Amino acid sequence: MHKFVIKRNNILETYTNYEDIPDDFDHVIEFLPDVPDGPHSDEEHDELAKWNDRLQELMRKEYARSNKNR
Repeated sequence: MHKFVIKRNNILETYTNYEDIPDDFDHVIEFLPDVPDGPHSDEEHDELAKWNDRLQELMRKEYARSNKNR
């Protein structure tokens, strides 16, 4: 199961579905997508490759919010 933890308004919030993570958060605390044991199919490789982009998206949101609050 995926586990994503963010800090929002000084409260840790845990999500198991990436799409449920709100846009307005302060920090990414944990980013743990569930990666099945290999070997992987081509479709699984395509899906696994998306996780880095998703983490980078969250980091951009975190950075933008921290700059906005300065």
